[in-house]
Amino acid sequence: MDIASLIGLIGAAGMIIGSMIYSGGVAPYIDIPSILIVIGGTFFAVMFTTPMGVFLGSFGAMAKAFMPKPRSREDLISKMVELSDLARKNGLMALEGQELPDRFFEKGVEMLVDGADEHKLVKFLKQEISSMKERHSELHGAVRAWVDIAPAMGMIGTLIGLVQMLGAMEDPQAIGPAMAVALLTTMYGAILANVIFGPILSKLEGYSANEVVYREMVLEGLRNIARGESGRMVQEQRARSSALNSKRWNQSLSAASSGAAGQRSSGSCSNATSHLMVARVRDRGSWSRWLRRLSPILPFTSSARAMI
Repeated sequence: MDIASLIGLIGAAGMIIGSMIYSGGVAPYIDIPSILIVIGGTFFAVMFTTPMGVFLGSFGAMAKAFMPKPRSREDLISKMVELSDLARKNGLMALEGQELPDRFFEKGVEMLVDGADEHKLVKFLKQEISSMKERHSELHGAVRAWVDIAPAMGMIGTLIGLVQMLGAMEDPQAIGPAMAVALLTTMYGAILANVIFGPILSKLEGYSANEVVYREMVLEGLRNIARGESGRMVQEQRARSSALNSKRWNQSLSAASSGAAGQRSSGSCSNATSHLMVARVRDRGSWSRWLRRLSPILPFTSSARAMI
């Protein structure tokens, strides 16, 4: 159980519900039409964007945000050193039947026992890592669809509420429920995207990056065993690889979390800069034309024109 995920979700929900209770109760913030538009509409829209198997599997993947499988790199390095020493003393056949922490590790050891060379081993394990990345990417895409579609459904509900409100301006009693739909759908969409599914997606991407680092360490360790290197050498190389992969993992997570926002901000800044430059060029051109026209009658225009 990931305590941070559980406490974070409960804490965020508690702060929101607590502010509602303090401001007069939860009842004014519950509206069935708004719930149907945002939650129901998002549910079926996400189903529409993904295959049924991926859609159903995404719920199991989201549960892993609260119950991840721990991967200890220190235990992995110790196991690699043990297997390396065993293989140097008794040969690769001695690795058969050893207790291993996961199925990926078992597949690599089985290939070594079956006599696969280093090239075949690396090719097979890299294909396994690529397949895992593709599976995770599909599941993350389904979760990301919740993050993208929920606010859009909130906006659709807002438009529906505004239409209802404008159509019932003559009836003051109908304005309140229509306005509630318009506002609450936006709130529901924001809560779904930013309190529930957005953090879950970030957790899953972090766990996936960690799993990739772990498997790459397994691949390198088994490659060293295939080369017949000593346990001490394997330990030193795995320690360096672990530090390097940790740094690369943190960089990938930082890039993933800030990439979208940076892209949007850079795009808007570049557009604003380009429009400003065009406006300046146009202004400069117009001023130059006016100065040329006035130069015969105004004595200072020649010096002003040189300054522009």
